[in-house]
Amino acid sequence: MKKLVTLAALLLLSACSGQQTQATNQAAAPVNVQSLAGNHVVTDTIPAAEMATYPKKGSAISRNFAAQPPLIPHKADYSINRDRNSCMSCHSWDKAERMKATPVAKSHVIDAQGTLNGQNYFCTQCHVPQADNKTALVGNSYKM
Repeated sequence: MKKLVTLAALLLLSACSGQQTQATNQAAAPVNVQSLAGNHVVTDTIPAAEMATYPKKGSAISRNFAAQPPLIPHKADYSINRDRNSCMSCHSWDKAERMKATPVAKSHVIDAQGTLNGQNYFCTQCHVPQADNKTALVGNSYKM
């Protein structure tokens, strides 16, 4: 019985491998993809923009108006999702002093442990990073 099962498995394996070699022997047909911009060749090369610089640690960025949320003096590419807020790894009440970070404001929490309330859970809704960009990110033609 074992010999019969082994023979059947070998025959099945050889049949499958034969199909693969036939498929790989055929040349893949070229795909004709056209850009939405037409058949224009890109000839311009643009150098990369200079890296943005963020303020030194320990220096707060001044606010432009009274109720402005504080600006973030570093990159803000941390994940914030329903299950985890990565900002709290430095800015929670129990870690802020050790990490030399600003603790979350009392207006953003619901208990004595510093648990964020739902309205203030997604920090980047109000708080944005502020960097000194060497080149303008967006053109501006405003005149007074």
